[in-house]
Amino acid sequence: MARILIVDDDASFRESLAETVSSLGYEILIATNGAQGLSLLKHGGIEAVFLDFRLPDMTGIEVLHAIKHLPRGDGPPVIMLTAYTSVDNTIEAMKLGAFEHLAKPISRHAVETALAAALASRGTATQQAEVRKEDEFVAHSERMRETIKMVGRAAASDATVLITGETGSGKEIVARALHQHSARASQPFVAVNCAAIPQELLESELFGHVRGAFTGATANRTGIFQQADGGTLLLDEIGDMSSNLQAKLLRVLAEGKIVPLGAERPLAVNVRLLAATHRDLGQQVKEGKFREDLFYRLNVINIHVPPLRERHEDIIALAEYFLALASDSPKNLSAEARHRLEKHSWPGNVRELRNVIERATILARGPSIKAEDLGLADAAASLTLSATPPPLHDLPTALAQLEETMIRTALAETGGNRAEAARRLGIRRQLLYAKLQHYGVEP
Repeated sequence: MARILIVDDDASFRESLAETVSSLGYEILIATNGAQGLSLLKHGGIEAVFLDFRLPDMTGIEVLHAIKHLPRGDGPPVIMLTAYTSVDNTIEAMKLGAFEHLAKPISRHAVETALAAALASRGTATQQAEVRKEDEFVAHSERMRETIKMVGRAAASDATVLITGETGSGKEIVARALHQHSARASQPFVAVNCAAIPQELLESELFGHVRGAFTGATANRTGIFQQADGGTLLLDEIGDMSSNLQAKLLRVLAEGKIVPLGAERPLAVNVRLLAATHRDLGQQVKEGKFREDLFYRLNVINIHVPPLRERHEDIIALAEYFLALASDSPKNLSAEARHRLEKHSWPGNVRELRNVIERATILARGPSIKAEDLGLADAAASLTLSATPPPLHDLPTALAQLEETMIRTALAETGGNRAEAARRLGIRRQLLYAKLQHYGVEP
């Protein structure tokens, strides 16, 4: 029977968690503060730890740090617990080697899943480095908290990261967080949008050139790779890079050297490369538009940023954050404005939300932003039946027709991705497959 340690000073929560863990067939050890928990851990034999962030004698982070430095080597996997989730405590926990980070209250299913995974990984946790604060990452939703956990795990590494997500979803913020929580944080962070620079100029921008390399090259120019030396380079919209430049980038990743245009000798560069794209690079590889070998070089770690429509809990938090940035005397959101923001579909994602808030701050005449100040259309049902729908004789027929329309719309919006369509519809994939067959719908 595996022994599980619970370190938490909240008696009611601790007892509830102990009862749940015990009912799953594990032996329980209890500690009400950090020192007591560390004392029990020093005796060994503990397979996993549930650790609260706030303890009466020390922080959960201090306890976690001590666990990772136990004389027996790597301590048991640690599942951090908190009633007050934030970007900082999530990234810090994951960076220091926490196996999981759960927000209270915690369901039995979450406890069972996290504990099973932690025990399966016993002995694989690694020590991570300290982190720095990141002020611009606003995230309350579970989807974004999972993304933040990935940032925490990846930040200590120098591995190349491919950041994917829709335009405006916040890919550059993720890239900046990776840099600011890494050992390179004191070094340069340089971002370049590959789609914004003409392809014939992009090579010179990236690698630099020497005087006389081409017509108009009247002086030596330091490229972006050299500017980012020692730090982090983000190549945004890398899916728009030409095939010729893809080959040269692959060589840089393989050799760690660049050759400025017109130069005879390569220059060594020490850069951590991050790449971002809103495109499906896997599909582009199949279509011959992106090099397969470069794709695998870039996709060592993949971090996906979900669209704002899938982060409902973040909408108001982000809006209030942008309000605070927009003015020294920020205005407040009326209840109607909040409702309108939450009902909007946000095709432009976080970037669109920021623009809406900045505009509303300027146009609103009073201290409170009203719904009409936002400039958003009323949230109305976007689904329509057909231009001349057949007559409906009963409610089951009408519901079946609406259901089929919703399924077809979800498939169209996701490009035929049935897993994503099922997620948007709020049903299991197996149920969606059955309904596709029932209605004769081909994705």
